[in-house]
Amino acid sequence: MNKNKIILGSRGSKLAILYAKRAKKTILDTHSHLNENSIDIKIIKTSGDIYHSKSLSEIGGKGLFSKQIEEELLDKKIDIAVHALKDLPSNETKGLETEIFLKRNDPRDAFISINYKSFTDLKPNSIIGTSSVRRSAQLNILRKDLKINLIRGNVDTRIKKLEQNKFDAIVLSYAGIQTLGLEEKISQIFSEAEILPSVGQGVIALQTRKDDMDTINLINNINDPDTFNRAIAERAMLKTIEGDCNTAVAGLATIEKNLLTLKCELFSVDGKQRYFVMVSGKIKEAKEIGVEAGKQLIDQSGNTYKK
Repeated sequence: MNKNKIILGSRGSKLAILYAKRAKKTILDTHSHLNENSIDIKIIKTSGDIYHSKSLSEIGGKGLFSKQIEEELLDKKIDIAVHALKDLPSNETKGLETEIFLKRNDPRDAFISINYKSFTDLKPNSIIGTSSVRRSAQLNILRKDLKINLIRGNVDTRIKKLEQNKFDAIVLSYAGIQTLGLEEKISQIFSEAEILPSVGQGVIALQTRKDDMDTINLINNINDPDTFNRAIAERAMLKTIEGDCNTAVAGLATIEKNLLTLKCELFSVDGKQRYFVMVSGKIKEAKEIGVEAGKQLIDQSGNTYKK
């Protein structure tokens, strides 16, 4: 690679910076000719980081966490964009590609409460904070006697609101809590059977310009094969159903031996109907498995999941 410096672009939250640092370390660990000074991390403020009082659907959707970073990538102000995959829209921005993934963190969801040890311990009418329409639908299916209220902001902000008694509990990604070293705050980790995770949850994605072969060749060898195939399947399903931040959808692919299994669930707009599919096949058919799962969800739901 001819560049004197490689620039990684990242959101400015504590968690996003830790993800970017992990990406930097992974690249350095696999390239002995690079050193600490070879890679810089550039902090980029996104619209999603600014507007904390409204839901994502009100202010423009998932892309608000990636748009400004992608613009800097297209303008060649950075070489690699580091994203939490679950925050990326399913449709790739023209001129860019997201095909490099670090080894997946634990994708499950975590329940955090000051006064309750588990979700089942919550009293009726307890208030749970989440920013996810997926989690809202899933929690309502598990218990209909709770109040689900919007909570936004970074992990520290959400935990602070919980400690201020604005909520009885919050539900967050376990991977984020783990990365921040806040595991002692967790009351319960939901099993995948209880709450199926978001598409791409726990995955750190590296995005590049399609025509930047120097950078692509540099980071190709850090791509985790299992995570890559799981991510491809999950995102193919999301793209097939045209899912966005208004879509209450979950999807998790797992690999055992040479078999990839994708479990997905989708909820109607009113949250009353749940649709579930499971599709398995060879690992090399990851994209086809995702497309098939998406088609089956559409057939089951009859578009009741769309506003």
